[in-house]
Amino acid sequence: MDNMICIAGPTASGKTALAVALAKLLDGEVVSCDSMQIYRGMDIGTAKPTREEMGGVVHHMLDVVEPWEDFSVSRYCDLAVPIVDRLLAQGKTVIVAGGTGLYMDALVRGNAFAPIPATGRRQALEAQAETLGMEAMLQRLAQVDPQAAARLHPADRKRILRALEVYEETGQTITAHNLRTQSIPPKYSPLWLGIDYPDRGQLYRRIDLRVHRMLEAGLMQEIQRLLDQGIPRGCTAMQAIGYKEFLQVLDGQCSLEQATAQVQQASRRYAKRQLTWFRRNPAMHWLCRQEADTESQLLAAARQLLTN
Repeated sequence: MDNMICIAGPTASGKTALAVALAKLLDGEVVSCDSMQIYRGMDIGTAKPTREEMGGVVHHMLDVVEPWEDFSVSRYCDLAVPIVDRLLAQGKTVIVAGGTGLYMDALVRGNAFAPIPATGRRQALEAQAETLGMEAMLQRLAQVDPQAAARLHPADRKRILRALEVYEETGQTITAHNLRTQSIPPKYSPLWLGIDYPDRGQLYRRIDLRVHRMLEAGLMQEIQRLLDQGIPRGCTAMQAIGYKEFLQVLDGQCSLEQATAQVQQASRRYAKRQLTWFRRNPAMHWLCRQEADTESQLLAAARQLLTN
């Protein structure tokens, strides 16, 4: 097993605090695995750890791109893998912590992603999609890769065009590429720790409270500042939970109370999806937490797993 720990779990479950505590205990550094905390200037709404919360522990993969930039799981791995390899070579304990399961799984597996060519093929496919519509593009994909097409909906524009791009550029379907990638042994062998709240009501109360604390910390001002910087309303980063809803308040489309309730509900639904994703991992060791449990109690439970 590598000198590596992956801490997973739903939003607001306490992953950051546990990661920092373990890093201090094991001479480690934290590699964030959050698809929104990678954006600069988006701090409050993404629950990015503050300097105080970091507790002097070095954190990687925070603030690595601007909010208007496109980002992907392949780019995450391109940036994170060299960091992980360097830390392991230095004898450090790598603590990968976050709630983006796709990114975490890809990092551990060391997935080899099909290349994104600079040939203009993507732009050509985008133009065809505008002219023909996504139903026609999905039908074209079904002719060459019926398995991929069966998994996708016409609304999955990005994935449909990506699958067509891979096929036209390499002559290989994205289904075949993914199957070959899955047959390769994982790059890393971490200890997997998952945080869960058996009493869902306790987790949901933490989520609701976090939204209120974000507002108290100045989330509305953060969103306005991003707009003042020229960040497009429609960019991927601004569609994140907590940003798109409160944008409606700034635009006069709903009240602050309505948007707050929407963010809380969306966050609870996201937590459910996160748990569903992580529960598929048979190597996950679950730390079942109660609302009254202290951070030291959670650390003690994690330490017990480390010594087993």
